[in-house]
Amino acid sequence: MTRTLRKADQALAYVLHHRPYRDTSRIIELFSREHGRLTVFAQGARGPKSRSASLLQPFVRLLVSWRGHGEAATLTGVERGAAADDDRVPGLPAAAMMSGFYLNELLLRLTTRDDPHPELFDAYAVTLARLAGGEAPPAPLRAFERRLLDELGYGVDLAVEMDSGRSIDPDGRYVYRAGQGVARAVADAPGAVAGRSLIHLAEDRLQGRQELDDARRVLRAALDYCLEGRELTTRAVARAMAGKESG
Repeated sequence: MTRTLRKADQALAYVLHHRPYRDTSRIIELFSREHGRLTVFAQGARGPKSRSASLLQPFVRLLVSWRGHGEAATLTGVERGAAADDDRVPGLPAAAMMSGFYLNELLLRLTTRDDPHPELFDAYAVTLARLAGGEAPPAPLRAFERRLLDELGYGVDLAVEMDSGRSIDPDGRYVYRAGQGVARAVADAPGAVAGRSLIHLAEDRLQGRQELDDARRVLRAALDYCLEGRELTTRAVARAMAGKESG
């Protein structure tokens, strides 16, 4: 049986993760705009004379070419790929690195191989640009999480109450039920969030700490439902770092 040739020429992509392979090569997990998530072998990418080693890093917009059969193809070319409106390729500041790795882990855990999501790719690029520009992480991360859930088919309906079908009341209080939707909260219900927070989350215009906290709780519950109990390494590392800072 002839296996299908997997190939691409100068496909827009980001490195999500890489690990050593044999003496001088790497296994690279890519997120491509037109091809989705895939694995490629980068031969000689750890050698002392490698020209690609400095490029094959997370958070750098790339143009990548590959050829091969089976699940993993071989990298045949890589170069910087500037954004359409900017010929620079900014990296993330140190303060935003953990947020960037969190985005990458979400994509690795929740997307399916060879399943293109061009709009999600664009949202990822926009999120990296916002973080690279110095914006505080909460708002960009919440916007990306919401888009990711929509792309996966687990989008949270933030416009209406799940039981009554009535529009969300900005002055009301609500609880999110994973896999179902939002419902009116009884008095003093734990984890209740403001209706205004839900409306602003849906419109990507969260304002103030309370709305950001409400959005985080809702989206965290929705993502945990998708993860089916699997722990995210970046969350564990962030908790450990926060513990050291407060200790």
